[in-house]
Amino acid sequence: VHLIPVNPVREDGLNPKSRKRIMPDLLTEPPAVDPVYEAQVYCNIPSIAERSMEGHAPHYFKLVSVQVLIRHGDRYPLYAIPKTKRPDIDCMLVPSWEKKPSHPQLEAFIKHMSKGSAAQMDGSLSSLPHFPSHSLCEMGELTQTGVVQHLRNGQLLREIYINKHKLLPGDWTAKQLYLETTGKSRTLQSALALLYTFLPDFDWKKINMRHQWSTIFCSGSCDCPMRNHYLEEEQRRQYSLRVKNNDLEKIYVDMAKIVGIPTRQLRASNPIDSLLCYFCHNVSFPCTKVGCIGMEHFKVIKRHQLEDERERQEKKLYFLYALLATHPLLNQTVNRLQRIAEGKKEEVFVLYSAHDVTLSPVLSALGITEARFPRFAARLVFELWQDGKRPKEHFIRILYNGADVTFQTSFCKDHYKRSSKPMCPLEKFVNFVKRDMFLIFNSTSYYDACHRKVL
Repeated sequence: VHLIPVNPVREDGLNPKSRKRIMPDLLTEPPAVDPVYEAQVYCNIPSIAERSMEGHAPHYFKLVSVQVLIRHGDRYPLYAIPKTKRPDIDCMLVPSWEKKPSHPQLEAFIKHMSKGSAAQMDGSLSSLPHFPSHSLCEMGELTQTGVVQHLRNGQLLREIYINKHKLLPGDWTAKQLYLETTGKSRTLQSALALLYTFLPDFDWKKINMRHQWSTIFCSGSCDCPMRNHYLEEEQRRQYSLRVKNNDLEKIYVDMAKIVGIPTRQLRASNPIDSLLCYFCHNVSFPCTKVGCIGMEHFKVIKRHQLEDERERQEKKLYFLYALLATHPLLNQTVNRLQRIAEGKKEEVFVLYSAHDVTLSPVLSALGITEARFPRFAARLVFELWQDGKRPKEHFIRILYNGADVTFQTSFCKDHYKRSSKPMCPLEKFVNFVKRDMFLIFNSTSYYDACHRKVL
């Protein structure tokens, strides 16, 4: 996150020299798979207020815990397209409505971050991101759009969980909050943006942000040879699908000619990552003396991505990878929910700030096959509820970007047919994580499933 005083900038936030590309205004979801529409959903540009189903339950139910897994917000690309100018986007935070998108609490957030920097300097904090003073984005760095996406997430969750359900008291303590991010600045900054609007002007002394070296949050249970095996098989499937796609090959050849490099080198630069950044920020795709990369190139690559996701669901290799990749994180989640159900008051609000490669396998492992690939600032929420009429009974709800997906999960998809309650018994989730996740591997434990050889 960069801090600068308010300066007048173009209303659209673009350099006057950059050419503006008009994004189609798609208000209704088209019936067929449309790569442009899907890309817009992925961008998640903050605009209209979001409808969400978080916090809904019969009046006699009490909310006792919320665990949130987010993907970081909008970022600068991780890869550059060789021999093209970098996208003309800066990563400064400008606390003004002149740079869009903005947020009413952006200026207060910037000031609060500077207090955190002061706390860091006196040694009481060690986990804050560095605050450089230049405007050029570094690769993978969070943009102002990314910060605003999570300021909106935090505000929405505050209205439901703090104002309505009083999940945390006004005098909440550090023990009631559990925060974990990967070591990337974009996940840490995303967590702080969400946290700031969730708990405005929070006390820095109460914030203990743990760093997780693994993007799948496997902590001390990362040794899993079979997980790696299924990931390699999945990557082979991806490669096989790609080489069969003649339209994709033609597009790569054409783009490689435009930028003047071998096709293989262009493919290795993962151009869709960079092109999505141009698209999300409404900036024209790059040009050279030979020609311009255009919407047709973008559509073909994006359409292939969508086909790949569809085949990935059918072939099940990714699902097998996902079960083993996410078990440590889901096991930690279940253990915490069980402790809270038993009456413990610690870690009632949990925030994991992560990546698409964290969120996507969790959705797959849970059996939520209809879910879209995690957009920027996607959120997956686990709510734990206590039945006021039978206080020993606890239930969970699972929500993805505000939509209730509890009954899309493999372990609870039939339960709603037999129950009048709009949620899933906690024990069903516990049994799934502790036992049923391993049945497909003909195993009874994570260790056994990880070390069992494929016949």
